[in-house]
Amino acid sequence: MIAIKPDPAQYPLQLQEKEAEFKAIMAPFDPPQAEVFQSPPLHYRLRAEFKIWHQDDDLHYAVFDGGRGQPPTFVEDFPSASTLINDTMPRLRSILRSSPILRRKLLQVEFLSTLKGEMLTTRIYHKPLDDEWATEARQLEEQLDMAVIGRSRKQKCVLSRDYVNETFRVQERDFHYRQLEGCFSQPNGVICQQMLEWACAVAEKSEGDLLELYCGNGNFTLPLSRHFGKVLATEISKALIRAAQANCDTNDINNIHFVRMAAEEVSAAMAGVRDFRRLEHINLNDYAFSTVFVDPPRAGLDEKTVAMVQGFDNIIYISCNPHTLADNLHTLTQSHRIQRLALFDQFPYTDHMECGVYLQRR
Repeated sequence: MIAIKPDPAQYPLQLQEKEAEFKAIMAPFDPPQAEVFQSPPLHYRLRAEFKIWHQDDDLHYAVFDGGRGQPPTFVEDFPSASTLINDTMPRLRSILRSSPILRRKLLQVEFLSTLKGEMLTTRIYHKPLDDEWATEARQLEEQLDMAVIGRSRKQKCVLSRDYVNETFRVQERDFHYRQLEGCFSQPNGVICQQMLEWACAVAEKSEGDLLELYCGNGNFTLPLSRHFGKVLATEISKALIRAAQANCDTNDINNIHFVRMAAEEVSAAMAGVRDFRRLEHINLNDYAFSTVFVDPPRAGLDEKTVAMVQGFDNIIYISCNPHTLADNLHTLTQSHRIQRLALFDQFPYTDHMECGVYLQRR
């Protein structure tokens, strides 16, 4: 559960408790001391979403943090979210209040902001969106200087663009990213930048080529590419592959090849079990893979992917679930030793732990 009104005075203690739990989970693998990266205690989230609660002639941002049938909690401001989101919330609410067209059957509002200062809002409706709605929404775009998207059943209305532009500075270089509405991006920008710095520091003295699984929009791929000869990066989402390639072009990086493949398919291709048409223009034998980078979903790596990953001398593993990471480490540490360990506090005031492990062959 995200804290609606976080108490910064409690943050150091909560982080200590999280660090102790993480240490206990990792203890069976005899790791080095974990590096701990703390979040800003306030205004750390670049994304937020709220239900819209209509009451008489008014409307409110609302969250439902109780049990079923419990009334909503109205949210006037959201200190966990970026300053830009907090500044936009009352201005947007005021405009919605005064516009019957924009507020009618409005169910939810989603905010996507960046460290760079760009903003996009998505509004979800229980009605078709027509030209009259689009006209007023365009005026709102101009008033609030942000991109606006409307969604309804089987309908997506993009008025100007469906992405925001972000910039992360990693090892004294700026990397520019297009982050798509509706697609995954790291919610805590400060922590994301620290994760990129950590991963690049781990890879700094690497040789050979890199294989990356679950590359998303190229978040890690772009800065990591500086430390390898060639990079083969895979992702299952078509939209994210397109964004990753666009980000690669924007940053003038030319040693990365993106392929739309699931981790299980990559494992099969690497093992020579079967051929894939999506790899017909790629000769895997042309790569001198020394390192694999993985950032899987909460379920962790499947058994076949773990076996494939063990074939690499170096493994960089970013995890959003230390328990499934531990499940994978029971196998990986039979062949590899943990050289570095990190805890990234992506979501303060929650039990969530984002972590990083760097393993080298024994």
